[in-house]
Amino acid sequence: MDASNSPNEATPLVTEQALKKPKTPLPKLQIGILMILQLVEPIASMSIFPYINQLIRELGITGGDDAAVGYYAGLIESLFFVAQTLTILRWSQLSDRIGRKPVLLVGLSGTCISMLCFGLSTTFWGLVISRCMCGVLNGNVSVMKTMVGELTDSTNMAQGFALIPIMWCIGAFVGPLIGGTLARPQDNWPELFAHPFWSKYPYFLPCAVSASGIVLGFFVLLFFLEETLPTKRRSTLTRTALGIGADSENGEGLSRTSNVPTRSLLTRTIVIPIANYAMLALLNIAFMALLPLFFSTPTYLGGLGFTPSRIGLWMAMFAIADGTFQALFFAKIVDRVGPKRLIRVSVSCFMLVVLMFPIISWLVYTRGMVDHIIAFALIGQLTLMVIWDMAFGTIFMFITASAPAKNVLGAVNGLAQTSGSMARVIGPAFTTSLFAFSKEYNILNGNAVYVVLIVLAGVLRWLASQLPDELQDRDK
Repeated sequence: MDASNSPNEATPLVTEQALKKPKTPLPKLQIGILMILQLVEPIASMSIFPYINQLIRELGITGGDDAAVGYYAGLIESLFFVAQTLTILRWSQLSDRIGRKPVLLVGLSGTCISMLCFGLSTTFWGLVISRCMCGVLNGNVSVMKTMVGELTDSTNMAQGFALIPIMWCIGAFVGPLIGGTLARPQDNWPELFAHPFWSKYPYFLPCAVSASGIVLGFFVLLFFLEETLPTKRRSTLTRTALGIGADSENGEGLSRTSNVPTRSLLTRTIVIPIANYAMLALLNIAFMALLPLFFSTPTYLGGLGFTPSRIGLWMAMFAIADGTFQALFFAKIVDRVGPKRLIRVSVSCFMLVVLMFPIISWLVYTRGMVDHIIAFALIGQLTLMVIWDMAFGTIFMFITASAPAKNVLGAVNGLAQTSGSMARVIGPAFTTSLFAFSKEYNILNGNAVYVVLIVLAGVLRWLASQLPDELQDRDK
């Protein structure tokens, strides 16, 4: 074999010839199981957003200062990602050795336990510990992306990765709906929830419902999901059932390559997509933390003054519209315009998304109320967010294509998720604190947070321009 054609750490996996290949059908059962798992986790994580600001107020740690709620809400939202940053690369590397399935089982168990603990917490430190527990025990996001990469090839990768943001969108629809509707059930349904338990733990019900979905996902995974790590596949028959080619490397070679040093993966080919993903994660989590805070902040401070149930309804509308669009059009748009052009258009929309916040605040101020004009403005913001969200499915394709070999795909995804988690550590606390600071001290008329986010969106637009023009063939 010609050494010049041998794969090395800088050799991308994905040729233009791939576009001419007939599309490989997705292994529907295995992808479907992964999507169930991809669904239950955002339901759990997103269910706290509608009531987290009210919970902070009820704990009394702000001393009745509504403007300071953002500091504590952002801290709690960031703690999960602090813990995840410290452990997710280790979970990803472990999945390259012992298999994907055991790591996923541990992650689901940790998420379930931490959600129950969150619902039973009556102190600020109880919330802190439960969120940290969830982050430490959960490396599933990275492992699931790795499995999608192993179950697809260059002809159906867009179709496979399009499903990930769809499931997150559905989860982001159901999660806030659960959190906003089921929080404080003793107030909404006093006849059914008259027991003193519900007064003592008013936010346990949404946590318990979210945890029950995770338990269901645990058993579906345990009994039906097949292992995709080449060294842990049970047989060639199983390999064929998964839709994965039988021409993969032998077990000894795979095991040897899976222990490649992390530093050797830090090539430009891998680092550029990861940097894009990190900035995407930073801005997205900043928006997701800012949106409920903006909704719940009183109108005299530049917010909308929504109740938790109304916040949950609006966030659910955002998510379901986004998920529907991604399901119907994402793969077709990628095929038509190409991944690089799509991601550049998508990330450019974030500046407009952020600009909508001060515009909506100004409309509320001038009109003196939240009326149908405000609703139309929020729908316009939703439309821009749908376009923005296509960047995630696209960047997952670039990250998967950047891996020098399939058997280090877990490590590459681990690096990406570690970077994303680091960004998400900064995002909620930085954004919500800057929002509170802007409002409390009237910096740039209370709009300093939006100016900073627009500047960061410009940085992301430049990073997207550095991505390769075409995905290289990962099947060769």
